[in-house]
Formats: sequence, structure tokens, C-alpha cells
Amino acid sequence: MLAVRLDEQIEKELDTLAKIRGSNRSAVVREAILQYLEDNEDLALARQAKGQTKSRKPLKQLRKELGLDG
Repeated sequence: MLAVRLDEQIEKELDTLAKIRGSNRSAVVREAILQYLEDNEDLALARQAKGQTKSRKPLKQLRKELGLDG
């Protein structure tokens, strides 16, 4: 279990969002935390991939090689 202190304005916005979604505060916060964790994992993977990149190519050249530019 986790307790989080929020100021009144954030609580109001959270309640409004939960109501719009037909949900509750806990579900909205849980979803936001999961999204945050996934985004951080994606960022870590992108940084790792960038670190393993041996060469760089201009976007125009890459698009041509991939057949994306007619």
C-alpha cells in the first residue's frame, strides 16, 4: 500500500478525470504510474540502443535505404 499526498487542486483534477472515465482515483493513479514506469523503461532501452550505435547516417540517407522515399 502506498499513501501519496496531493494538493487540493490536483485532487480535484484527479476526481474529474476519474469521473469522466467512469473510474476512481486509485485506478487513474495506478494507470498513470504504470505508464510512467513503461516510459522510463522505453527511455532506458533507447539510451542503451543509442550507446550501441556504431555509426550515424543522415535521416535522408536512411529513408532512402529503407525505401521510404519513392
